[in-house]
Formats: sequence, C-alpha cells, structure tokens
Amino acid sequence: MIVSARIFFIGGVTSFRALFYWLTPWIYVPTMLISPLFQILLFAYIGKSAGLESNEFYLIGNALQYASIPCLFAMSQAIGGERFQNTLSAILVSPAPRIPLFFGRSLPVVLNGAFVAAFALFAGSLILGVHLPASSLAPLLLVVLIAALSCTGLGLVNAALSLRIRENAVLSNVIFGFLLIFTGANVPLDALPGG
Repeated sequence: MIVSARIFFIGGVTSFRALFYWLTPWIYVPTMLISPLFQILLFAYIGKSAGLESNEFYLIGNALQYASIPCLFAMSQAIGGERFQNTLSAILVSPAPRIPLFFGRSLPVVLNGAFVAAFALFAGSLILGVHLPASSLAPLLLVVLIAALSCTGLGLVNAALSLRIRENAVLSNVIFGFLLIFTGANVPLDALPGG
C-alpha cells in the first residue's frame, strides 16, 4: 500500500515535472491562461452578434471545454515522450503496479486542467461582466474537476491510440475540435442535427 501510494504521488509529480521541464511562465501564461480567454471572447461575441445564446452560456461552456487542452496534450505527450525516449518498455516491464503508475501521472494533469478551466471561468466572468452567484461556485468547481478528470481520461485513450500513430499532437487537435463542436460548449445539443 505504501509503495503504491509512493508510486502514485511521487511518480506522478516527477513525471509531470519531467514533461514540463522546459515550461516557463512566458510559455504557460499565454498558452494555458490567455488562450482560453480569447476562445471565450470569440464565441461570446459571435453568439452575441448572431443573437443565439447569453454570455453565461459561452463562458461556462468554453471554460469547461478548454480543460481538454492541457489534459489531452499532457497525457498524450507523457506516454508519447516515454515511447520517444525508449523508456516505455522499461516502465511496462517494471514490477510497479500499473494503476498507481498511470493514475499517478494523471493526477497533476487533472489539477492543471482544473486550474486552467477555473481561471478561464473566473477571468472570463470578469471580462464579460457575468455575475456568478456565490451559491453556484461550489457546483461549478465540482463540474470543473469532473471535466478535467474526464478530459484526462480521454487523454489516456488518446495516448494509447498514439502508440500506433506517429504524431499524437494531430490526434489531440482533432479530438479538441470534436469536443468544441459536440459537447454543447458553443452550440446547444438540441440544436445539433439528429442522428
């Protein structure tokens, strides 16, 4: 039990630090904090000019949907990086239990995705003048965590698929595009064509 907990926490943090050893605030801030704000503003102003939905709709939908960027890319790059460095086979044959090993790598990604989505929600509400009542903050934070956890799981599936293809960033972008369209972040689900 102690070994599994150690693999989960220490291994996860070490893997996340190794994945982002190059990351500085000059890269993190525009990529993870400014980009979601531009996405929120883009769709909010398109929706406002078309008279479709309220600012709240686009703010919440796009802030939650943007959790997919850090989660999809981090998980696919973590596994793809192991493959590129030729260390994935050593990890897979090690006696370490698989669930703490891979879920430990997922925990910092979930927290980063939740932070990005929460920041986008908070900053976007200030920019768009959307009032989020205090009673809605706890449920919104729960939904942010669930979205980040779900997107990290999707990132693990993406990473598994990426073992068979050469370029996993392309697949991550395709999945992000599908999420942008089909999650209801910008188009209400009942407005999409029926299957």
